[in-house]
Amino acid sequence: MAKTQVIYCLHHLPFLRLRDCARVAMACSVPSTATLSSNPRAFSRNSATPMASFAPSKPLSQALNIPQNFNGLRKPFHSRVSRSISTHRSSSRRSFVVKASELPLVGNSAPDFEAEAVFDQEFIEVKLSDYIGKKYVILFFYPLDFTFVCPTEITAFSDRYSDFEKLNTEILGVSVDSVFSHLAWVQTDRKSGGLGDLKYPLISDVTKSISKSYDVLIPDQGIALRGLFIIDKEGIIQHSTINNLAIGRSVDETMRTLQALQFVQENPDEVCPAGWKPGEKSMKPDPKLSKEYFAAI
Repeated sequence: MAKTQVIYCLHHLPFLRLRDCARVAMACSVPSTATLSSNPRAFSRNSATPMASFAPSKPLSQALNIPQNFNGLRKPFHSRVSRSISTHRSSSRRSFVVKASELPLVGNSAPDFEAEAVFDQEFIEVKLSDYIGKKYVILFFYPLDFTFVCPTEITAFSDRYSDFEKLNTEILGVSVDSVFSHLAWVQTDRKSGGLGDLKYPLISDVTKSISKSYDVLIPDQGIALRGLFIIDKEGIIQHSTINNLAIGRSVDETMRTLQALQFVQENPDEVCPAGWKPGEKSMKPDPKLSKEYFAAI
């Protein structure tokens, strides 16, 4: 019977306290050839008999029949975006509190930058702060030159450039490619997957510092997600959207959002409901006055 209890203890060791297993072993008068640890201090805090007196004839992993590929722990989760994680232990459970490492970009000043770009088949310098007090800015990131979805977005914004220009808005495209790659792509015909002449600059972010400051960089790939930011004339980010690599963005929706932004800035006592377009009815942000809008729809 004593032998059966010892085997039960060993096979259920992960679910029992080691101290209790030791007591069972002692109570069953286990021969001195069985042990639980080669370190007598590890488990003998409440035992008068040193644990070293129980010497194993086989390694503990063999006695418990543990699979070789079992390590007792789950593989750690590695997030692509840096996060500050604090762990709080309690007697009943472990909880994780995860907080973003940065403040939200929307509503805050756009990170300034100065970088080399290609425009009109020439190399120029672009500084974001030069537009403050003068123009709105559509700043969009794309993964790489000479790819597939990217030229459809870049040329679509170029084709609608005059519409954005009427709204006093500049467009800036950014990728981690060099200006030489940008230039070669601009000099490639659209029918061959190139861009042709563009009506706005393509910025080179070879250091990846701009992509990182706007929190769109994929660290382990070294390229940017499809992030788009609308920056007002005061240099404040008023809108952002980030698509994964395979999903292209809508120029029409970017235009609509820009028009809504300009409307509420010109009419600070009104807000724009879902899908609002110029000429449509807006809303008063008031419990009573908003009923006028809801009664009309």
